[in-house]
Amino acid sequence: MRAQTTFGISFFIKKHKASKGKAPIYARITVNGKSTDISIKRSIEVENWSSGKSQVIGNRFESSQINDYLAAVQTQLYDCKTQLERERKFVTAKAIKSRYTGEDQQSITLLHLVNYHNTEMKSELTEGTLKNYRSTERYLKKFLKDKLKTTDIYLQELNYNFIKSFERYIRNNPLQENSPCNQNGIMKHMERLSKMVTMAVKEEWLEKDPFIKYKLKFEKTERGYLDEDELFRIETTPMPTKGLELTRDVFVFACYTGLAYIETYNLSYQDISKGIDGENWITGQRQKSKEFFGIPILPKAQEILDKYKNDPRAINKNKCLYVYANQKINENLKKIAAICGITKHLTFYLARHTFATTITLANDIPIETVSEMLGHTKLTTTQIYAKVIRKKVSRDMAKLRMKLSANEAKKEASNDS
Repeated sequence: MRAQTTFGISFFIKKHKASKGKAPIYARITVNGKSTDISIKRSIEVENWSSGKSQVIGNRFESSQINDYLAAVQTQLYDCKTQLERERKFVTAKAIKSRYTGEDQQSITLLHLVNYHNTEMKSELTEGTLKNYRSTERYLKKFLKDKLKTTDIYLQELNYNFIKSFERYIRNNPLQENSPCNQNGIMKHMERLSKMVTMAVKEEWLEKDPFIKYKLKFEKTERGYLDEDELFRIETTPMPTKGLELTRDVFVFACYTGLAYIETYNLSYQDISKGIDGENWITGQRQKSKEFFGIPILPKAQEILDKYKNDPRAINKNKCLYVYANQKINENLKKIAAICGITKHLTFYLARHTFATTITLANDIPIETVSEMLGHTKLTTTQIYAKVIRKKVSRDMAKLRMKLSANEAKKEASNDS
């Protein structure tokens, strides 16, 4: 048995939005105590509005016209509620608003959802993450055109078959020729689509999530990083140009601080202060997780800061270092890898992994401390790095062997006595 629905409609003006003495009129829909507002595209002089009666006062023809329009809007909203009940749909204030504005699940399309998501999340997601969503959008548009022979579909057409077909399409149709997605790349696209569909469910544009039976299957991969020898080669190999030298120094700085690209790019001297130990610390908030972090500046990192403290390009931007665009940085790092005889795929993010492994965990810094410096929200995220440190495992096991041998020697000495 369905619970009884409480339903109400009222009209009001938004005085703070008044322009030239006129304020816009809004309708407020309330269902079971939850409300949402709709602009009805009409305005009235503030002094001619009766809050008590929720209508325009006065004997002017315009007043009568607007009140008649309010009555018509109220009737239409009641009709929207009745339609939803007749269709056995879940009646909410948002659902009624969507039906009234024509934006309910009967008319909202997949690409409308994608655009809505990217617009709404612009203030919450980094540009790098939004770029990835736009890549997924390009895949969706190609899939709709190539496989479904259409430019868009309604949200209610989304189902498990669509999801699996889209996954197969990504697997076999790379956006760039000779550059197919690997398994984890495919799953990232599917994960982004799933998040957008979840938003549609929360907005009540979809009754159920078509991803319920779909399972994301990520492959476990080891995080790449530079070992001591590789890092030393990069630090000490002369660079043929100033541009490569700057790129190398910025990369090495990140290796000794664990900062991500955007954090290195934005680093200013306002982010550096004396810590409780009297040494310089970098403090801030991670762009990705919004977690606060504090990192003591190691001598090598300080050396690089000192080297570029008078760089006019950095000074003009109020930054500690002048940092090239991410694409240029990674292009330069490929050249640096070749010069230094390093076969690993060198990207800026490898610096953060190197800090977590070679600089800290391999030197017996507790994993909890490393997690704090990296700004991780979960210790399990940091543990991914700990799994790949063979040298530390070997050193720890050597200590264990010595301890066990010492214990065995004590037992033998005790037995002899």
